[in-house]
Amino acid sequence: MNMLVVRLVFFMALASPGTLRAQEHLAPTMLLCNPVDSLLQVHPLYSDSLCSSFIICIPRGVAGHYHRYHTEHVTVLEGTGIMLLADSVFSIAAGHSVVIPKGTVHSVTTTSATPLRVISVQSPYFDGSDRVFIEP
Repeated sequence: MNMLVVRLVFFMALASPGTLRAQEHLAPTMLLCNPVDSLLQVHPLYSDSLCSSFIICIPRGVAGHYHRYHTEHVTVLEGTGIMLLADSVFSIAAGHSVVIPKGTVHSVTTTSATPLRVISVQSPYFDGSDRVFIEP
């Protein structure tokens, strides 16, 4: 009988709005770039010890760099660009995803009139300290 009560309480807790919530809902307005800003914009979405995620707005580009300790997964939401990933150069556009393994040199140049807007998920947690820029 006690196990039935425990299961019922657990089920009710899961069914209650806002209780034991593991997901985050992001309003569409949180995912937009500031149209008058000509600088790189980074908007944190979520972070814990295992990963960090950001919306990044790239009006012009990001110089060549690599990350010592983490892998990055980029999904393009809007805009177009030319990406360097190790020894490969290719076009990216809305809907494209790119996995960037740790230690891999990468850069991007925006080719669209609007900023390149991406979601960047980095694992493990990213605080920027492992970003190493490459000399031009």
